[in-house]
Amino acid sequence: MHGAGASPFPPIADYGFLSDCEVTALVAPGGSVEWMCVPRMDSPSVFGATLDRDAGTFRIGPAGVEVPAARRYIPGTLILETSWWTPGGWLIVRDALLIGSWHHENERSTSHRRAPTDYDADHVLLRMVRCVNGEVQLRMDCSPVFDYGRSPAEWKYAGSGYHEAIANGTGSNVKLQLTSDLNIGFEGPSATARTLVKAGEWRFVALSWSEHAPPTSVMDARERMTWTAHHWQHWLNRGRFPDHPWRAALQRSALTLKGLTWAPTGAIAAAATTSLPETPGGERNWDYRYTWLRDSAFTLWALYTLGLDWEANDFFYFIADIAEGSGETQIMYGIDGARALDEALLDHLSGYEGARPVRIGNAAYEQEQHDVWGAIVGSIYLYMRERDRLEDRLWTIVVDQVESALKHWKEPDRGMGEVRGEPKHFTASKVMCWLAAYCGARLAQVRGEIAQAVRWDKAAEEIKADVLAHAVDERGVFVAHYETTALDASVLLIPLVGLLPGDDDRVRATVLAIADELTEEDLVLRYRVEETDDGLAGEEGTFTICSFWLVSALVIIGEEERARALCEKLLSLASDLQLYAEEIDSHTGRHLGNFPQAFTHLALINAVMQVIGAERGLAPQQLAVESQRAP
Repeated sequence: MHGAGASPFPPIADYGFLSDCEVTALVAPGGSVEWMCVPRMDSPSVFGATLDRDAGTFRIGPAGVEVPAARRYIPGTLILETSWWTPGGWLIVRDALLIGSWHHENERSTSHRRAPTDYDADHVLLRMVRCVNGEVQLRMDCSPVFDYGRSPAEWKYAGSGYHEAIANGTGSNVKLQLTSDLNIGFEGPSATARTLVKAGEWRFVALSWSEHAPPTSVMDARERMTWTAHHWQHWLNRGRFPDHPWRAALQRSALTLKGLTWAPTGAIAAAATTSLPETPGGERNWDYRYTWLRDSAFTLWALYTLGLDWEANDFFYFIADIAEGSGETQIMYGIDGARALDEALLDHLSGYEGARPVRIGNAAYEQEQHDVWGAIVGSIYLYMRERDRLEDRLWTIVVDQVESALKHWKEPDRGMGEVRGEPKHFTASKVMCWLAAYCGARLAQVRGEIAQAVRWDKAAEEIKADVLAHAVDERGVFVAHYETTALDASVLLIPLVGLLPGDDDRVRATVLAIADELTEEDLVLRYRVEETDDGLAGEEGTFTICSFWLVSALVIIGEEERARALCEKLLSLASDLQLYAEEIDSHTGRHLGNFPQAFTHLALINAVMQVIGAERGLAPQQLAVESQRAP
């Protein structure tokens, strides 16, 4: 139970994360599923208690005991295990979104664009209970509220007994089926069950939402849970993880990125949630269940580094599908490639700890951000590193993206921070335009397009010269945008992508200035809100992706001890389940923003691998591998 005056909302970092690569869920420490959207991770929620305590929840656990004794993931999996002590005995609950074998043997999938694999989402949330010793009073309460908390469930029995029930909501075309070996009853919009479980006994509850059959017995449930565990462990075995104390953090980040991947297209959602606040009680609440092209090259870099080539290639082909489509390239897309992500407010929801408005959709898709062309061409460049030819389809994309970068690089934009103030000549945007031209020139050489390569190389040098002339202050430090002295963490991309080498005085000065002046308790801010007009009120926490960027940049400039110390601190600030939100309050360690955050986990991978590489005497890695000499 929560004490008087305590928030009814669990801390963001205390949620466990589940996924079957089509649907995601968040599980609170008290045993409640408090966020789940079906049939896709970007669909309207059926459990939405993260945004309003009346918007749907699904708890199973001991009656009268809310706080668990321990929680962990079954090693190498996305199966969450919660252990409970009660005065009568010990109970373990295991939660998973089941994965089974490929379903579409007799008909083709209507959603999958990537090549079929051996496995597929089962569209079942399975919750298994085992009494370890003694006896425990078990209670189950399943209270979905469809359409983001607007439509309470209407329950009815299925079959002749008390073991199957169906929930519908007015105006929703989603149907939920609850199957259990418990006797299910109804209390208004809730399906409930209670029983006394004794030492050695197992129970199960399965919630399903498709034509695929859920488990119907404990034996069936245990077999399918085991199959799911083996799937995740076998998947993880394909990766290359160094024998190092930080290996577990790399593996959990890899599993999290895989869990945020929507299997039908290979797209990686930025996070599983919407509107978890960046500022407690504030308005910085965004929907992150979409794919940003901004970080595509770094995502591929992280996946290829860990040997997860299948996932990297699937994500790459998703990017190629988008880039090949008609119209101007956007900064972000739906996980199915949708272009229109119209923003709407859900005023009926109270918001996490009162943080409003609650938003779905994201109006930033209409912004102009000039980093997208570099992200796409950089992605193709990474994809081509191990190949000796560039097919016509990809070459057409390269030409389109480089020419767009060269057409627009002199114009102001909204920057990587997606500021909603006036457009500026953001340094990082110029750098990413340089990356488009630089990588494009090397890809043109692969094609034998020598004249094109020469022209793009010349353009890359022009952009670089412009940045060096206008984005460096009197101290020799790269600034947020032209005509300011304010710092911005996005300029850490300069050493990361390879615009300049790590021994360049300006790079070193910039990295150290950010480390010393744009940090709180060693953690990096995106920018200082009093210096950058982002069009919003209130403060924000330190951006963990930027802190991991700083780790990588410190390695690149040779500050290896400082990089390791910062990396150790960041790893210590992970949640108990080794997950990260977008931001961290530097004074309290509280996680802020949407959760879990793909950007943070991919930056963790790159930073940890940089530090491990430095320990082993390897040269620092930059995205554009041919490091540039300072002019």
